Amino acid sequence: MAGSNGNLNDLWEYSLNTRMWTWIGGSKLIDASGVYGIQGTPSTSNVPGARQEAVAWTDSAGNFWLFGGEGFDFAGYSGNLNDLWEYSPSAKTWTWVSGSKLINAPDVYGTQGTPSASNVPGARQEAVSWIDSNGNLWLFGGYGVDSAGNTGDLNDLWEYSSSSKTWTWVSGSKLMSASGVYGTKGTPSSNNVPGARQQGVTWIDSSGNLWMFGGYGFDSVGNANDLNDLWEYSLSANTWTWVSGLALVNSSPVYGTQGTPSPGNVPGARQEAISWIDSAGNLWLFGGTGVASAGGTGDLNDLWKYDPSAKTWVWIDGSNEVAGNPVYGIKGTAAIGNVPGARQSAVAWIDSTSNFWMFAGYGIDSADNTGDLNDLWEFTP
Repeated sequence: MAGSNGNLNDLWEYSLNTRMWTWIGGSKLIDASGVYGIQGTPSTSNVPGARQEAVAWTDSAGNFWLFGGEGFDFAGYSGNLNDLWEYSPSAKTWTWVSGSKLINAPDVYGTQGTPSASNVPGARQEAVSWIDSNGNLWLFGGYGVDSAGNTGDLNDLWEYSSSSKTWTWVSGSKLMSASGVYGTKGTPSSNNVPGARQQGVTWIDSSGNLWMFGGYGFDSVGNANDLNDLWEYSLSANTWTWVSGLALVNSSPVYGTQGTPSPGNVPGARQEAISWIDSAGNLWLFGGTGVASAGGTGDLNDLWKYDPSAKTWVWIDGSNEVAGNPVYGIKGTAAIGNVPGARQSAVAWIDSTSNFWMFAGYGIDSADNTGDLNDLWEFTP
């Protein structure tokens, strides 16, 4: 029904040249079931079911990939998913690649470090992901099903090889609610591992190292709430390093002076932020819902940059308080005073000229109302 709220499976394309949107596929209605077809076989009739909080990426050939989330299986039931899909923009076809057609499917961990065609992560939502230089997917945590069949926050790290089409369980626990093992800040160790979490943000640097910040999850003493810890994972050494932030939940920010980097600066604990990485290898972080100055908690619109070489955060733009109001300015015209309103759960990408893009989310509009947004923003770093 028009105007109804629910999960969607519509696919859209936005042209940077024409500044127009095109509806490519999927349903115009909410809560559509998946059409899986035959595993491994592309078809124009295949389509993933409606969902939210999935992970997605693009491979070196320009194909789109989608894993899991909370949504609808082939029978129309709603729950956590572990289906892996590939979309070919040239052929305009979806292929069901891996995982189950049914909700709440259990994992098959296999032997840690050993790929197998039978391995598969359990159904989950709100995980985070990266793509390495070989085109392989890396998947961490989320809220889903552990090896005992219980549902909760996870800290398992997986690699999916697009060439061999196999999953490998790399790191972390097979059980939910694992606490973080932080070790010594700045020192890599095979014993270190981030705590179970969902809704963090990620980057991958020019050396192929994986970075992750915050989210909702478990700290060093087993408490669960918003986090502001920054982690680096070395693919070559197979080690995690705790880089920045605190090992405890609900940590307050240190904004410092806007535009001035400092070793003492750090964003507050948060979840559902978005991220980009610039051509110089700096990590950028925007918004989410979490802790602002003076301990206020809510939606944020602060923009941060982290320099991995200097190991410093700098507060770039936006408010240091919750519920920062937007300044839209004139549509299509860049201005120093423009700023998106506070929000969470937006989507982000980078274009071929290294500009940052952000679309929608749940946040504050120009009339100071809070709800779902559909505004599209471009930022030139």
